[in-house]
Amino acid sequence: MLILSRKINEAIQIGENIRLKVLHVSEGQVKIGIEAPGDVKIYRAEIYAEIEKQNLLAAQAKKSAAAKAAGLLPKPAAQTKVNDA
Repeated sequence: MLILSRKINEAIQIGENIRLKVLHVSEGQVKIGIEAPGDVKIYRAEIYAEIEKQNLLAAQAKKSAAAKAAGLLPKPAAQTKVNDA
C-alpha cells in the first residue's frame, strides 16, 4: 500500500485519467473529490463488498437452479452396440 500525505486542495494522480483531490478535513473525516472517466466505476469499499457478496449469492442461486433444472430432463437412453458377425 502506498501512503501519501496531502493538504487541502492537493491532489494525487492515478495513471492518466484519475485524480483524487483532498477537499476538506474535519474531525475524523476527509472529503475527497474524484475526477475519472465516466466508464470508471467508483464505489465506497463497504458498498463494493456488498455488491460482490450479492453477485456471489446470485451466481450460486443460478448454479443451483441449473442443477435442479438438469434433474428434470429425461436421461438419454442407453445405446446398445450391435455386432455384425
